[in-house]
Amino acid sequence: MSAQDQIKDTVTSNDVVLFMKGTKTMPQCGFSSRVAGVLNYLGVEFADVNVLADPEIRQGIKDYSDWPTIPQLYVKGEFVGGCDIITEMTLSGELDQLFDNKGVAYNKDAANKIREANG
Repeated sequence: MSAQDQIKDTVTSNDVVLFMKGTKTMPQCGFSSRVAGVLNYLGVEFADVNVLADPEIRQGIKDYSDWPTIPQLYVKGEFVGGCDIITEMTLSGELDQLFDNKGVAYNKDAANKIREANG
């Protein structure tokens, strides 16, 4: 199976996927840590793919999304964005709306606490 096929399979068979450096329990870069931290704090169930474990996946995900950086978040098969975009969406409430529209469970109180702490 090619890297592109593996990526497509992962993105389409999981509701939420984070392609990141490291894992959700042990991120290996600050940007990956921030996005995984938001998802973990919100209680979102998500698959994590450590791009450091496979150079073909690391380059393949950049080609798949036509996005040059890691981490990359996918929700219900759609590319959402990287660290800056996810941070902005979290603070604006857009991430809540996306999860609501896509039927992804998350802790609304936790989302509100993030905004209160950063407001």
